[in-house]
Amino acid sequence: VQLQASGGGLVQAGGSLRLSCAASRGIFSINVMGWFRQAPGKQRELVASLTRDGMSNYADSVKGRFTISRDTAKNTVGLEMNNLKPEDTAVYYCNARTVLSRIVDYWGQGTLVTVSS
Repeated sequence: VQLQASGGGLVQAGGSLRLSCAASRGIFSINVMGWFRQAPGKQRELVASLTRDGMSNYADSVKGRFTISRDTAKNTVGLEMNNLKPEDTAVYYCNARTVLSRIVDYWGQGTLVTVSS
């Protein structure tokens, strides 16, 4: 599966952005899709994930501000980010995980989100 992330950019604190991740094939069979981020000098961390069954999970730091969604008809996963804070500044990566005989993770190329104060 190839993933193409888009939607990053520069926004002021309190603003909103929507990220989108397009998959090269149908995502119905993908067990979990999610967004991770990596800020300079920090480890990559999970931001939000969504299972095929519709169960979502969010990092505490983004709960109530970010919403993850998936559109199986369009093979896309979105991340709606509201009330952005400077600490949300990072490169955001789309992830797809399949679980068959083993776990396989696929990654997009990353899209930069910069939140100015």
